[in-house]
Amino acid sequence: MTLELGILTPHTPRMCHEDQAPEFLNEIVEGMHQVAKVIEEAKPDVLVMISCHWLSSFKHFVDVTPEHRGILTAFECPELISDVPYYYPGDTELANQLVSAGIETGLPVIAVDDPTYVWDYGTIVPLRYLVPKEDIPVIDLSVTWAASLEETYAWGQQIGKVLRESDKHVMFISSGALSHNLVRGPEAMPSLSEQALDRQFLEYLQNNDLSSARNMLSQYARNAGVESGGRHLAALLGVLEESKKSNYYGYGQSSGSGNVLMTFEPQHSNLNYKNPPHIVEAK
Repeated sequence: MTLELGILTPHTPRMCHEDQAPEFLNEIVEGMHQVAKVIEEAKPDVLVMISCHWLSSFKHFVDVTPEHRGILTAFECPELISDVPYYYPGDTELANQLVSAGIETGLPVIAVDDPTYVWDYGTIVPLRYLVPKEDIPVIDLSVTWAASLEETYAWGQQIGKVLRESDKHVMFISSGALSHNLVRGPEAMPSLSEQALDRQFLEYLQNNDLSSARNMLSQYARNAGVESGGRHLAALLGVLEESKKSNYYGYGQSSGSGNVLMTFEPQHSNLNYKNPPHIVEAK
């Protein structure tokens, strides 16, 4: 068993309810359904997910709760996301293994076991598309502001090591945008400079050149205002370390942010599924 797939997903609140999603997100919405089919056919044992909207100050939090049940009203945008129920199983055993691995390497990782904790919309919005039946266990991870990109990458490496050595089929999801200098007006694109930076970063990802993507990340995050300072991307790159095939499903704007949907097959992945139109395999 191993880490089967990495996923970089948007979570713009305007797509929480598909029937209310604007037309400019059609490519993203269709892509979410395609990735959902991949997940359903692969039947992973668990999803591990890092969300830009679970913001922790100093510690890396891991949700080890055995069941995740709640009703979400997003405090950032209650007019778009209110009274959204969810119920997903957890995986306490694997979650605690992640905590132990982080602590053993000197990282400040803390287990959170609290059934009253309500998930954020960076977690809920993608899962409503990717796992609509709520039938796959989920382990949620925080983005930590006091952690540098280097520390977050190292945490991602430890996560990836645990997942590759697990006796379970696991997928890792990074929920967050690329450029993220928000403006009023949902249809607004990122600036031309931000779009150019997004394109260059995506080119590295699509060419499976994760080393160059990592080298670009620090300056890219500063200049394009990448969501979470790029920490969700650092974690994803650390988890993957290398990719044999990338799958591009779409890019869309939302209030000045750039949002992409991609999947990545690690070197030892055993997945075999029909690919979307835009794929690049490692040479």
